[in-house]
Amino acid sequence: MALEQYNKKRNFKETDEPEGKPGKEHKEHIFVIQRHHASHLNYDFRLELAGVLKSWAVPKGPSMNPKDRRLAMAVEDHPVSYAHFEGDIPEGNYGAGHVDVWDHGTYEPIDEHGEVISYGDFFKAMLAGNIKFRMHGRHLKGEFALVKMPRDKKSWLLIKHRDEYATDEPYTSEDFAKKSSLAYTEERNADNAPVKKNARPKPQLVSLKRQRVLK
Repeated sequence: MALEQYNKKRNFKETDEPEGKPGKEHKEHIFVIQRHHASHLNYDFRLELAGVLKSWAVPKGPSMNPKDRRLAMAVEDHPVSYAHFEGDIPEGNYGAGHVDVWDHGTYEPIDEHGEVISYGDFFKAMLAGNIKFRMHGRHLKGEFALVKMPRDKKSWLLIKHRDEYATDEPYTSEDFAKKSSLAYTEERNADNAPVKKNARPKPQLVSLKRQRVLK
């Protein structure tokens, strides 16, 4: 089962994440990018395909700049219903942290010429390690590619194709994150800030006038 690994990693008595069940495919396949701050901050990039959400963790988030090559680590398939999930995953559970939907919409599978292809051919291209698609989202628009790196099975690169939506300006996904997401990260980073060991208290300076009074 495509969702067996997803279900094994989760205790649905403790987490509000949806159980892994096959979903009905949308006529226009959907995508979702979820900002997920667990032990580390990732942007989870998900494409609906074959009744599940094919998923990659993108540490730096997607970019609209074609010069960027964003590492995308393949993770387990998620149920299509996960596209609507937002909230907190409790401590002690897999992926414990905060999840927000950063972007969502539909996508079209395309070939190297930008022509729309079938989802069946797109699935074959994914198995071959090179997929291209056109995104229709709020933040992500136009053509992208996911290309598997030769070093291992999980490492891919997420690349923006140059088109009318591309930019040459520096692109940071955090600039478009929800305020609640950024507040969670700020609070979590503050809680995890290292405490300096053997830190000596700073000597208090006492004015000469006060010294005379103390004497």
